[in-house]
Amino acid sequence: MRIAVSRQIDAQVERVFEVFTELDRASERIGGIESVEVLTDGPFGEGTRWTETRRMGGRLASETMTITGFDPPRSYTAEAKSCGAHYTTTLSFDPAGSGTKVTMSFGGVPTNLMARLMMIVMGPLMRGTITKMIAQDLDDLAQVCEAGDRTA
Repeated sequence: MRIAVSRQIDAQVERVFEVFTELDRASERIGGIESVEVLTDGPFGEGTRWTETRRMGGRLASETMTITGFDPPRSYTAEAKSCGAHYTTTLSFDPAGSGTKVTMSFGGVPTNLMARLMMIVMGPLMRGTITKMIAQDLDDLAQVCEAGDRTA
């Protein structure tokens, strides 16, 4: 399964990249995130790990993610392994006029038989839910970026 959602943001690439990589502020900026626990020291970059907890379908779900690709301010990639699948999320930040086009690409590859079966049965429903979640995350962060307030 591969999903990509794009959003135009009326802010410079550097500002947008900064907002999207401030993990310690994610739970206050993104409505779908309950909490974020950063597991590594130092600035955001390759090797950064964190556990993100979201409410999905009325239940809390936590995933531990690791940055595996980092090209500031153009892109970064996070990967996670959970529930028999390997997930990859890449965010790209491209100058577009006076703003930035952000594209979030999400993919999941089942790594065991049960996960493969679940992907077949639940794939279409999961695709719609994940697409809506990504779009909302992008909208939430766009509001912060466009506010222009560095403390937001």
